[in-house]
Amino acid sequence: MSEVRSKNGRIQGGIHIKAIVCSKYGTPDVLQFTEVEKPVPKDNEVLVNIRAASVNYGNLVLLKGEPFLARFAFGLLKPKHPIPGGDIAGRVEAVGREVKQFGPGDEVFGDLSGCGWGGFAERDRKC
Repeated sequence: MSEVRSKNGRIQGGIHIKAIVCSKYGTPDVLQFTEVEKPVPKDNEVLVNIRAASVNYGNLVLLKGEPFLARFAFGLLKPKHPIPGGDIAGRVEAVGREVKQFGPGDEVFGDLSGCGWGGFAERDRKC
């Protein structure tokens, strides 16, 4: 997917969110605070407007790619899931067609480590 950026670096067109992105393994210096395209929930998914996220050992493994064996699960040469963050709390923004247990506006908390991570992101309120 291509993206077009303005002079100030913001993504043009579409709705986007701000996120901490880890595109390669390393120290915290490799983390970038940037804008990414806002995800759209699939039929069996929930989109959460994140209000809080925690940092834990799993995030360190995703960042450093160590121990090396973890790379077989998280990506051998670079992180398979570029936005870290597993433990989150927030408010449901949208639900997929098959979701019956939650609805927009519900306050939720959970662990995203089993479904793609991505907790170090928030809705860009300026969009």
